[in-house]
Amino acid sequence: MFRGSIVAIVTPFRNGKVDEKALGNLIEWHIKEGTNAIVPCGTTGESATLDYKEHFRVIEFTVKAVNGRVPVIAGTGANATDETIMITKAAKKSGADAALLVSPYYNKPTQEGLYRHYKAVAEAVKIPIVLYNVPGRTAVNMLPATVARLAEIKNIVGIKEATGDMKQVSEIIRLCGDRIDVISGDDFTTLPLMALGGRGVISVSANVAPRLMAQMCALWDQGKYDEARAIHYRLEPLNSAMFIETNPIPVKTALAMMGKIKEEFRLPLCEMSAANKEKLKAVLKGMKLVK
Repeated sequence: MFRGSIVAIVTPFRNGKVDEKALGNLIEWHIKEGTNAIVPCGTTGESATLDYKEHFRVIEFTVKAVNGRVPVIAGTGANATDETIMITKAAKKSGADAALLVSPYYNKPTQEGLYRHYKAVAEAVKIPIVLYNVPGRTAVNMLPATVARLAEIKNIVGIKEATGDMKQVSEIIRLCGDRIDVISGDDFTTLPLMALGGRGVISVSANVAPRLMAQMCALWDQGKYDEARAIHYRLEPLNSAMFIETNPIPVKTALAMMGKIKEEFRLPLCEMSAANKEKLKAVLKGMKLVK
């Protein structure tokens, strides 16, 4: 379930509503291109702008569209523990294979608070849980010692590590061993993280180049390190371009340029600046993703 290229899929909008037709087409494309699992309602899926009904519907729709062909890891994190439990229960009811829980944001909990939060959710909902550490979004860093404590809980089975700090990744793997799967949360760290013993990536760039990302992860697993490394460097301009403005603005703009979705966001997110859009287009042209 937690291996290879896992796409943090965008949520397409059309005229202010979730565009289920476009979402279904994206899901089919990902499965065809070799994506190993799908994460609906993550940061890239603009979960913070979805109301509960939409959030539950996107997860339910994704589960039905995937139809068991690859795992669905539903984004269910919130900044209140009771709310997180409620959303995670809904995801389990919809048939999600696992839940991805971002650390509570804005609250800035202590390490003990983080431990108790995740423990409470794991005990309340018997579904495989992936921790999500992204201090750039949450303002709190979940330390390796806390991850090691949480790895003792049976249904906490993975962590999406998005600090970009390979020393921290190394310490998590040293402390946890095979009790927890470590997954990259930053595309540019995928290859070095796998070299340390990580399992793959929950990826933004895979939205745009799913086959390449899946191939890179598969080649590394097969021991074809030079070939995997070549794809890493080929993907680097795209990885950088995905963050020239706040995610998911660049990735949704890229998919719109590729004709996959309509270029539509929800405030407070908005369209890219003209200058950055030209930079993004140049990268996509260089990779032959647009003409």
